Amino acid sequence: MSTTTTGPATTGPAPSTPSATARVLGLARANLTLLLRNKLTAGYALVLPLLPLALLLVDRGNESLVLTSVSSALLMAFLFPVFYNLLSATVTRRDELVLKRMRTGEVSDVELLVSLALPGAGVAAVMTALAVPVSIALGAPVPTNPLLYVVLVVVGIVMFTAFAFWTAAWTRNAEAAQMTSFPVIFLAILGSIGAVLPERAARVVELTPGAAMESLIGIGWLGLDDDRTLSFAETWAAAAEPTLVMVAWAVLALVLAQRSMRWEPRH
Repeated sequence: MSTTTTGPATTGPAPSTPSATARVLGLARANLTLLLRNKLTAGYALVLPLLPLALLLVDRGNESLVLTSVSSALLMAFLFPVFYNLLSATVTRRDELVLKRMRTGEVSDVELLVSLALPGAGVAAVMTALAVPVSIALGAPVPTNPLLYVVLVVVGIVMFTAFAFWTAAWTRNAEAAQMTSFPVIFLAILGSIGAVLPERAARVVELTPGAAMESLIGIGWLGLDDDRTLSFAETWAAAAEPTLVMVAWAVLALVLAQRSMRWEPRH
């Protein structure tokens, strides 16, 4: 009598685990869909940042107007798609226990935070990029040092992203975000009133994010520093102080966000 022997059973390849990049992009895509699905939020993100550029139609080529309109456009791009949208999304997902549940899976804390921040950061990057050709078409000069503009956009996005996570830590619910966001918004717009303050107070205001942003736009876009015309090379030295101010605020915001991040609602 013969016997038949069988070899070990063969199995197919084990299912691959998505990479960290794939997980982040997948979550970011879902968060972007939620952002664009809300018509009010989408309007704030896609329309408001370009509205201040309409001021250029009042007096084409006016340097003071260029500074005001471009500064306002960047501020809108940082405050709405980056700061307020991320603040509301973080608080909502925390209170719905979404963040708590996702941390029990494969997604790391860093991946989760990056995926939350990417949609707003991406929208802000697109809107600030569009602001350049739109401004030029409306009569603004070509930026003297476009690289400084890029530095401003990158540091600004990082700073307001960190401020959003920090503010979310002490915001009880999405409705309360309308109040808790005010300190950061006030800090951002404070720089616009520096010119009407006494010298000592104006010097303090120059150390705020909004004032540093405006200085960088004046230097990098218009090539002006205290009514002095700058060459491309001279803009780098003139931009050192406001750039350091922006970077210092970004680092402070990141430290505050790291120390205070909350993953669950308060009880």
